Amino acid sequence: MARAHAEEWHIDPTRVGVLGFSAGGHLASTAATHWDRGDPNAADPVDKQSSRPDVAVLAYPVVTMKPPFTHGGSRNNLLGKEPDEKLVDLMSNELQVTKETPPTYIVHSSDDKAVPIENSLQFAMALSKSGVPFGMRVFDHGGHGYGMGGKDPELASWPESCFQWLDHRGFFKSP
Repeated sequence: MARAHAEEWHIDPTRVGVLGFSAGGHLASTAATHWDRGDPNAADPVDKQSSRPDVAVLAYPVVTMKPPFTHGGSRNNLLGKEPDEKLVDLMSNELQVTKETPPTYIVHSSDDKAVPIENSLQFAMALSKSGVPFGMRVFDHGGHGYGMGGKDPELASWPESCFQWLDHRGFFKSP
């Protein structure tokens, strides 16, 4: 949608990113790993465009649907109580990373009791194995759901760190 309306919305269609927190992080990691190249012959201008984000930002994301690290509520809501193992694998986005997955910035806390940090670590390892550039901030505190960091100066540093990482990758420069 963003690329199809890039001219009208005055945005650069080569710099479209996706950002997600927690369960939204699963949605963002899904967008980063389950995309298509678009169909230049499609009648709908949206369908002509690639749905691959140019960058992904994942904050304490649900990534895996596999025990023991999945977030049970997210898994049940998305896949049902007794999902087929092929569906579990398909929606475990750490298993879907390829060399074409977009560069990704990840932030998580090691004391997150809701979404285990292994979600982010497994995704980061898959990115590394596939040669995909990534940045990562891990905090020893913060738990789950701190958003942009609030009043905690250390947690509140992650958006600036993410900005620097994006800037270093040229995301803000004119093509």
